Amino acid sequence: MPPAARVRRRPRPAKGSTNVRYTIDASVFVNAFNPHEPGHAESLRLLATVQEHADPVIVPILLVPEIASAVARASADSPGARQYARATAELPHLTLVSLTVALARQAADLAAGHGLRGADAVYLAVARRYGTTLVSRDDEQRARGSAVATCQTPEEALNAR
Repeated sequence: MPPAARVRRRPRPAKGSTNVRYTIDASVFVNAFNPHEPGHAESLRLLATVQEHADPVIVPILLVPEIASAVARASADSPGARQYARATAELPHLTLVSLTVALARQAADLAAGHGLRGADAVYLAVARRYGTTLVSRDDEQRARGSAVATCQTPEEALNAR
């Protein structure tokens, strides 16, 4: 992928690093934000563990508006939703990937071929392209996406470490 297609470059782990590489769906970030949702503690623990170990997280830029939308709708706190989405986008080991025409075509093929919703297919296309583990709270996304990439819940990702 040409460098211009990326929104921002992050340093790669040192050679020989044992870091796991993830694509983390917005469902996990939103779940970690809301202490009233089932699975909140595990989602929050996964995000903290990923940051502690400096594991690379490669996500579509779509993550930012998805987080802002979900948090604002659930909390009726637009400024807080914007702040959380911006803070997430600035995490030190997070790389935001632009939705290029090529990535959109790959996502469309995955959506049509595996019966995925559009946004779910974009995350899966990123996971496939970058060889990452897709972590999601969405059962359907994980089940249908598992034919294409490794898909896990936050609990499974924590247990696999």
